[in-house]
Amino acid sequence: MSEISDVLIVAVLAQLLGQLLKVILHSIWSRRLQLHYFVNAGGFPSAHSAFATALLVGIALRRGLGSDVFAVAAVFSAIVIYDAFRLRGAVQKQAKMLNRVLRERGEPEVSELSGHSLPEIAVGILLGAAVATVYALTLGLGTH
Repeated sequence: MSEISDVLIVAVLAQLLGQLLKVILHSIWSRRLQLHYFVNAGGFPSAHSAFATALLVGIALRRGLGSDVFAVAAVFSAIVIYDAFRLRGAVQKQAKMLNRVLRERGEPEVSELSGHSLPEIAVGILLGAAVATVYALTLGLGTH
């Protein structure tokens, strides 16, 4: 049985930390425990951006900026971050408009939590880079 890649561990840690931070921050801001943020998309910080960035930085630290796998990770990260902001951001705006209509009709609302603002994405990127860097400095990202 082969080992799990350190880079994958770094990415998953960043994702989990991002989701946990959402729970903590949104619970503090609302003064109510907000456990649903652990599994929801959207919100502060962007765990998707943290996940993709941790993967990218982990690969950069392990394989170098000139590697093919870094190029693949860079494209993947750009798509994930673009999607979080533009596509899911548009879905979030549409959900807000739809909810106005649904409220007027007395019907159940749809979730508005799906996209990210630029500050949410920026903090997610910083979080992912920090997780990968701290992991590499403390535990190392072995070369294989």
